[in-house]
Amino acid sequence: MEKIEVSIISRDAIKPSAASSSLHPYKLSITDQFTPTMYFPVIFFYPITDPVFNLPQTLTDLKNTVSQALTLYYPLSGRIKNNLYIDDFEAGIPYVEARVNCHMIDFLRLPKIEWLNEFVPIAPYRKETISELLPLLGIQVNIFDSGIAIGVSFSHKINDGETANCFLKSWVAIFRGYRNKIIHPNLSQAALLLPSRDDLPEKYVAMMERLWFGEKKVVTRRFVFDAKAISALQDEGKSEYVPKPSRVQALTGFLWKHQLAASRALSSGTSTRFSFASQAVNLRSKMNMKTTLDNAIGNIFLWAPALLDLNDTAPESSDLKLCDLVNLLNESIKEFNSDYLETLMGKEGYGGMCDLLDFMEEGSSFEPAPEFYSFSSWTRFFDQVDFGWGRPFWVGVSGRVETNNFTTFVETQCDDGIEAWVTLDGKQMAMLEQDPQFLAFASPNPRISIASSVGID
Repeated sequence: MEKIEVSIISRDAIKPSAASSSLHPYKLSITDQFTPTMYFPVIFFYPITDPVFNLPQTLTDLKNTVSQALTLYYPLSGRIKNNLYIDDFEAGIPYVEARVNCHMIDFLRLPKIEWLNEFVPIAPYRKETISELLPLLGIQVNIFDSGIAIGVSFSHKINDGETANCFLKSWVAIFRGYRNKIIHPNLSQAALLLPSRDDLPEKYVAMMERLWFGEKKVVTRRFVFDAKAISALQDEGKSEYVPKPSRVQALTGFLWKHQLAASRALSSGTSTRFSFASQAVNLRSKMNMKTTLDNAIGNIFLWAPALLDLNDTAPESSDLKLCDLVNLLNESIKEFNSDYLETLMGKEGYGGMCDLLDFMEEGSSFEPAPEFYSFSSWTRFFDQVDFGWGRPFWVGVSGRVETNNFTTFVETQCDDGIEAWVTLDGKQMAMLEQDPQFLAFASPNPRISIASSVGID
């Protein structure tokens, strides 16, 4: 396929089905405050072969049930004010229906990452500037000749992966009439435990924007690791300190190692002295029972930075041991235990939060400038987004983006593999794609084989 055409059929603003004008403003947390204004995409592809599938009724039901889901998740229908709270819940979300000029099977045989932008209503991972006018959620229903792709744009100012997962599960439950599976969100806990600040220094917001966005031209590539490759990397990454590394730990260490190798190859081995690998840590599972965050929405995560001093390691990146990198990553996560997190909670935790942000600020100002790589695992999300047409055969989580050195992990929809969606500087990516030791484990953008599963030859 040389190109696709996506034509807009309709564009609406969907509001909560119940009146929300009398609701109190929703308070942001401090982690919401310093998260840049941008959108992350999730696109679910559903090939449909049922000859009696009722498309008009399905489109009507999707739209109506989104409105019902927004009644529960009403902050997503509002607008951010002064980077402190959300109000104006009647503003609604953009909801688009579009027609795609090809069969879904043809698109999935060799998907092009940049085309995914066409399937969401708002461009992903781009620095936005007018935050108080922007919606916090957008949905686009894309109609192929042989299926439906539902693209969702989540504003990162209030949504993290867990929040997105809870909303989608609830939308599906309402659509299918499974009322007992609706997740009722906790709309107050995040702001109580991580309260926003009127006097939050602008330097923290600016630092996060610098870490997310840069001046270089970046590209995104999809690499797939099958179960055999992951198991081999887990074996290579284990040590007496980490005897059983997780799948994500092994992949994070492996990607960090080879991203460093690509960078050093471009600079003839004279690149930066320090490298940071920051992992997104979901705080919900780290807190003890007296500060539970079950079903709480918002950015309830922090970045756990692992620091590598390249002067203290092997002279060549290829000589770095995966087990040593996995140990560094594991140690950085272990520091985010419940006792430490308690020191960040409430108004009295503001000093501890500033210490963490200052550490990141100090690291970003090293000379020569260090390299930052960020990793986020969505391997436990989006496994139940089944509207009754079966599980999606593929989930897209990126597109043509502007972020720096960022990787998202998602489960493959079969065979227990993991996809790594990697964004890097274009030249560095070109080196990575030519690294034989990397390609021995990673498959670059393989075709998505769905024919046998849906009965298509």
